[in-house]
Order: sequence, then C-alpha cells, then structure tokens
Amino acid sequence: MTPEAFAALAPDLASRIVADSRDRVGWMRARSRGITATDVAQLTSHTAIARAADSKLGGGPGFSGNAYTDHGRRREPEIAAWVAATHGIQPSSALFHAVVEKRHLATPDGIAVDAGGRVTLAEIKTTNKTWRSIPRTYLRQVWWQQHVLGAERTLVVWEEHDGFVPVGDEPRCAWVERDEREIGQLVRLATELIDELYRRTMSRRGVPSTAVAPPAPPREPFRALALAD
Repeated sequence: MTPEAFAALAPDLASRIVADSRDRVGWMRARSRGITATDVAQLTSHTAIARAADSKLGGGPGFSGNAYTDHGRRREPEIAAWVAATHGIQPSSALFHAVVEKRHLATPDGIAVDAGGRVTLAEIKTTNKTWRSIPRTYLRQVWWQQHVLGAERTLVVWEEHDGFVPVGDEPRCAWVERDEREIGQLVRLATELIDELYRRTMSRRGVPSTAVAPPAPPREPFRALALAD
C-alpha cells in the first residue's frame, strides 16, 4: 500500500509516514535518525546496548547485504502478493513513527486497516532453515512494529529455500499477537539505547560528559536522539 493510498484509507496513520522505502536514500536517512525494528532486534538485554549503539553509529562491523538478503528482496514482492491474495494484507513501503515518540520507527511489509480503524500487519522473511517456531530476533521486530503502528496482531510469513530455490508450493505463516510486556521491555531498552546514542554523539561534538543533561524524569520515558544528518 502506497502512502497515497493510506491518505485516503487511514488519514491518522498516513500522518505518521516519515519516508518511503521506494526512495531508498531518503528511507535510509530517515531510519538513521530513529530506532527501528532492525535496531531493537539486537536488544536482548541491557548488556546489548553498547553493541547496538556501535552498529547504529557505524562503529561495528558493516553489513551491506549478501546473497541471502538479495534473495529475500527478490522474493518479497511475490510473497507479498500471496499475503494480499490469501489474507487481504496489502504490501506497504512506508516508514512510520510512533504516536508518542517520533524517533520510534518501523517499516512493516504489509498493512491492513479495517472499518473500525484496527491495524493488522504482515512481516515477510525468507530462510534456508526449517523453523520449528519463529526466531525471537524476528519476534522482537514484530512487537516493535506493533508498538509503532498500534497494531493488535501480525501475520509472520516465511518462505524456506534450498540453494535459493523455494521449498514447497506456498509460504508458511503464523499469527503473532500483541504482547504488552514484551513491548514494554523493548521500549525501556530502546530508551537506554537513545540515551547511549545521545551521550556518544554529544561526546563526538566535544561536549564534556559532565555537561550532558541528566536523564529525564520517569514521567518522560523517551529522549531525543542527537544523531548527525
């Protein structure tokens, strides 16, 4: 579903569109200014904050894709068409921000909005492994997307391949329901990550650590990122 389609179907949701992945440069720039589902996938606990900050600021090992991610990008439109035909969830290329914290960002692979305004998402994966259950890394991404868009459930769809040849006649799928406990934990860890990014970017700009503002009071659970453009 394009941003233009959202404007007609769900104007409140459309007002939270930040960028469109069809403009990859603009989309990547917008993602760099907030916390995305890719970022929170790494947030297993407090001890993962430093590594996630390294990755966000380019200090960790770089990753620009490989044969597996290339295969996933090639297959996603075909799988998305299957999702639309079988479940009525339309493909989406929009990057959204959350209602409260505009630095919380997500680009779900598919979105459906019913007559009552309820949002349902789809997340598409390709894998060369046989899943017995959805990997927790991907569940964190799903819960984060639900948080950002206010969705109640997500259809996770995965297509297994053998040597980049799809296995089976059609993808497999499973519903993941919204989990407030898991979302709350991710929001807390994301806030810690934002604080760490703020400290590091202020340090890069020559601001002494003693001059960095102390954490906001508990009633203000979100901080502003200070990432350079």
